[in-house]
Amino acid sequence: MVNGDGAHDHAEETEHKQDANDEADAGEESNEQEVIVIQDTGFTVKIQAPGTEPFDLQVSPQEMVQEIHQVLMDREDTCHRTCFSLQLDGNVLDNFAELKSIEGLQEGSLLKVVEEPYTVREARIHVRHIRDLLKSLDPSDAYNGVDCNSLSFLSVFTDGDLGESGKRKKKGNELEQIDCTPPEHILPGSKERPLLPLQPLNKDWKPLQCLKVLTMSGWNPPPGNRKMHGDLMYLYIVTVEERHVSVTASTRGFYLNQSTTYTFNPKPANPSFLSHSLVELLSQISPAFKKNFTALQKKRVQRHPFERIATPFQVYSWTAPQVDHAMDCVRAEDAYTSRLGYEEHIPGQTRDWNEELQTTRELTRKNLPERLLRERAIFKVHSDFAAAATRGAMAVIDGNVMAINPGEETRMQMFIWNNIFFSLGFDVRDHYRELGGDAAAHAAPTNDLNGVRAYGAVDVEGLYTLGTVVVDYRGYRVTAQSIIPGILEREQEQSVIYGSIDFGKTVVSHSKYLELLEKTSRPLKIQRHSVLNEKDEKVELCSSVECKGIIGNDGRHYILDLLRTFPPDLNFLPVDGEELSAESKRLGFPRQHRHRLVLRFPSFMAALQLMQQKANRDSNKTDAPAITETSDTPTVTSADTNQTQTAAAAAEPLNATEASTNSTTDPKSREVVLNACRAVGSISNTSFDIRFNPDIFSPGVRFPEDIAEDIQKQKQLLKDAAAFLVSCQIPSLIKDYLDHSALPMDGATLTEALHQRGINVRYLGTVLEFVDKTPAKTQLEHFYRIGIMELITRCAKHIFKTYLQGVELSALSAAVSHFLNCFLSSFTDAVAHLPPDELVSRRKNRKRRNRVPGGGDNTAWASLTPSELWKNIASEAQSYFYFSIHCESVDQVVEKYGLQKTTLLREISIKTGIQILLKEYNFDSRHKPTFTEEDILNIFPVVKHVNPKASDAFHFFQSGQAKVQQGFLKEGCELINEALNLFNNVYGAMHVEICACLRLLARLNYIMGDHPEVIISKRHVLNMHLALYCFANGQLSTALKLLYRARYLMLLVCGEDHPEMALIDSNIGLVLHGVMEYDLSLRFLENALTINSKYHGVRSLKVALSHHLVARVYESKAEFRSALQHEKEGYTIYKNQMGEAHEKTKESSDYLKYLTQQAVALQRTMNEIYKNGSNASIMPLKFTAPSMASVLEQLNIINGIIFIPLSQKDLENLKAEVQRRHQLQELGKTEDSTEENPMEIEDKIPID
Repeated sequence: MVNGDGAHDHAEETEHKQDANDEADAGEESNEQEVIVIQDTGFTVKIQAPGTEPFDLQVSPQEMVQEIHQVLMDREDTCHRTCFSLQLDGNVLDNFAELKSIEGLQEGSLLKVVEEPYTVREARIHVRHIRDLLKSLDPSDAYNGVDCNSLSFLSVFTDGDLGESGKRKKKGNELEQIDCTPPEHILPGSKERPLLPLQPLNKDWKPLQCLKVLTMSGWNPPPGNRKMHGDLMYLYIVTVEERHVSVTASTRGFYLNQSTTYTFNPKPANPSFLSHSLVELLSQISPAFKKNFTALQKKRVQRHPFERIATPFQVYSWTAPQVDHAMDCVRAEDAYTSRLGYEEHIPGQTRDWNEELQTTRELTRKNLPERLLRERAIFKVHSDFAAAATRGAMAVIDGNVMAINPGEETRMQMFIWNNIFFSLGFDVRDHYRELGGDAAAHAAPTNDLNGVRAYGAVDVEGLYTLGTVVVDYRGYRVTAQSIIPGILEREQEQSVIYGSIDFGKTVVSHSKYLELLEKTSRPLKIQRHSVLNEKDEKVELCSSVECKGIIGNDGRHYILDLLRTFPPDLNFLPVDGEELSAESKRLGFPRQHRHRLVLRFPSFMAALQLMQQKANRDSNKTDAPAITETSDTPTVTSADTNQTQTAAAAAEPLNATEASTNSTTDPKSREVVLNACRAVGSISNTSFDIRFNPDIFSPGVRFPEDIAEDIQKQKQLLKDAAAFLVSCQIPSLIKDYLDHSALPMDGATLTEALHQRGINVRYLGTVLEFVDKTPAKTQLEHFYRIGIMELITRCAKHIFKTYLQGVELSALSAAVSHFLNCFLSSFTDAVAHLPPDELVSRRKNRKRRNRVPGGGDNTAWASLTPSELWKNIASEAQSYFYFSIHCESVDQVVEKYGLQKTTLLREISIKTGIQILLKEYNFDSRHKPTFTEEDILNIFPVVKHVNPKASDAFHFFQSGQAKVQQGFLKEGCELINEALNLFNNVYGAMHVEICACLRLLARLNYIMGDHPEVIISKRHVLNMHLALYCFANGQLSTALKLLYRARYLMLLVCGEDHPEMALIDSNIGLVLHGVMEYDLSLRFLENALTINSKYHGVRSLKVALSHHLVARVYESKAEFRSALQHEKEGYTIYKNQMGEAHEKTKESSDYLKYLTQQAVALQRTMNEIYKNGSNASIMPLKFTAPSMASVLEQLNIINGIIFIPLSQKDLENLKAEVQRRHQLQELGKTEDSTEENPMEIEDKIPID
């Protein structure tokens, strides 16, 4: 799918085929048809709840009755009810029925909310819900990383509302002044990097206290005779007024009883205040509760929904303020029951994760609604599974789970909790001895997870993988997997019917598995091949030998141990007697790695494909014979990588997927393709289809003699791939960074960029050396710095992992703070504070010692010194990344590479899951250590899991992008809106792909001139663009606050010296210019000019624009000489780059003339004053305050949106013009019509 548009048409056809069966009237636009099926027209029903006026509620036929329940439990006036049924004409509605299946339910029907009697379960749910309402504004769950809560600060900067409130108010005919001074630490050149502003205080978070205590009473559970009176449980409550009460939850509701702390008297008090809801009861006995609860609910419903919705996977914050620890009955109960058996939606049993994961995969997927349902179910189960697995893994490491083999030593133990199987990442049975021992055992789980991701993405019907989550916590790596039914009852030898359990000595195969795996071989580029088993018989496989096939008791075909799904990386796998290509050798490969499980990334294969597609695009521009001419030569050259690349380029014109060898292709080019395919080891003669044999170079695997030649080819292919990575992928990565088409911000974005090109992080040292040798090194400084930082923090993480394993739980905070001191503090003799043994008994219990996995000496960690740690980091960098850091302390590193300690702290905390106290740290003190044990608040798990994708939504999104790039904004907008609906349908409201969608939509609405709309869609994404849109909507102070926030975050994450900073500074400078803060504006704009000159070269157009912006501010200050100087620079660049005739050059020269006139006029006036003294006749000078429109125009230009907002009339014309273009669907005609059009849509949208 090179071209998004093609993809869309193709999608339409397939939808059409599938839809025609069940939609008799499916017209031409079957896509639209299907879409309408999902968004069936909604209707309105009336809801009547006890004690409130009836209100209207918009519902859709697809919804379940359950969803109306949820809405009512969230509404301000009905939120305190949980135990009720909905009735239509006296009939109770089934909770799980879809609305369209209910007879008599139509537009305007009246649904009554009827209170139902409680059960123990309902009473518990009610108490939980009330507690959630009381805590709804409290951020502590988000800081503690529980229940998928996360922090959001947007409303702090936008003062809650992005609608009208941010506009400037008029006083008389003066605009009121806005305070625009940025905080000191944000100004260009400031060296301070404070942490406190990272989490600005939200005034809503000062919680309104409604109750002092709400807990379960010690009198629970009710004795038998009270049960028979309907008592379900007892609560103990202390109101704000210090009234202590004991409450009975009964089947009829809640009432006060006569018990006290020490005497049990369950009789109702007088008055008993019996109420169906706890809130109604408390409102009667405590005025403060009534007042504060109402206020709290008002605030709760005013918050933006996005600030309330949970994220699908837990996000952890690396800093947190000191949060008070409050009494909380539900939290305490959860901790004790560890939530096992209390999974609300499946009464009375734990979840069978494997069954859930597999049945969701089996859902039908014939048409769009079915696929959406299936994808939503898969996504939901995955996010639940990841949460449960994380909880379990932490419980295992914290020692709260009993092992299933308790007799063995701790490293070898395995655990089962909540139907999930847990194992530790150690080499227990010398499984990995030949592959590198513990290092290999540590790498295997992530390789396995990559395999699960890959097979999951191919999604072959009938082939099942296990739910897999890899958790790093407190220095241990835990793999969590769902359990194959029946596997625990049998011996492994009996169960495995495909693959090998002893690394290739005994190998078995199975026809059904071959058939299923054959379907994955093309997308995963795996070659079907034979190996020899212990009896020297040929066994055919279509995966690596480690991949095991097991048929579960449920009859499903499972594959597991996918750690070698991808081919090995020969650059890091020295093999005796094998020579790599000259290209690899020149860079010092092959290199010895920690372990032998060095694999390629799946995206690396994609990179090979992409390269062919690029070649395809370039060659498609010429006609077929020309292709032959250009690509005929290389097939003769010597067999080195160069040939592989050109051959790939030659093979590609016949399409990467299926080559049509029809009569139109002339024989000569067919021959070229044939040669090219042979040269790259493609398995087909007509299309370019490389497949790798994952077992090549696996220790212990033997191949039959008769395929020796094929094996040779395969080995050559792996060597070519190794060379392709160093000679092609790394240089192309550097090139992308040079022309700024990719901009890393921090370690994570850098890693992502490497992975996208199929470069593993172990190549980081090689990449940095490459940058070092690049002539344009100064333009890559930001990249180099981020790379060095990533390299250092990764080395520190490796050391930290083993360091933590020797620490017992009671010394954890002391050990972590000591490590951070050695890593970051300038204080040279960081001495560890051994925790004062407040609790040591005289008779030390000898037996307790070997309970900790990897026990050993529990105070060894305290002897680490800064110089030793930095020596270790340097040697780790050398042995792992083959990169030499010649530094012996953190200060030398900071000095040599220009790093920031706060950034290092952020990177190491995020990588290892440390959470630190939010306060200002003094890193540079030579007299005392930076961190104390009180500064370490928590240690979180770092979790890797599968991310299921919403495929249909993604196709819509891509086609929408393609349409937009062709200039069809309206169609693009519709497609992307559709994608947004589908994404929301699958993921819920919180997901990065939804951000991408909203960002694009906001940008489109903006270009089409609909500012308020933009702000609505932009609420998700805090970045400079939101600020730009606020400015366009007249909300200046908001725009500035957002820009300052963006700049602050940039400073913290990567420092001031970064190409993106120039863009932020230009934005800030322009907005300040707009509010007439000229001196401040100059500081930012001149900084932007410096950065642009550094990263884009002094002759680039960005620099010219910067000069022009600076000139405009000088003009406003009436400093014409400086203005002229800058504008001349800009003019020269335009003239050299674009020529005299270009409009930019002309604009610049006109502006120069204007400035010269102004300067001359000013000089004349000055002379006049000197000559005639005070009675001179002075011509009034024109000092222009910039108009908002002109500032906005410049803002649009620097943000890559080229569109000139004109008068209302022009906007009308523009919309008409856009309409007209839609009618001229052929692009050819459009080219001519754009010339005289006032607006050019040159917005390269995807590069946001």
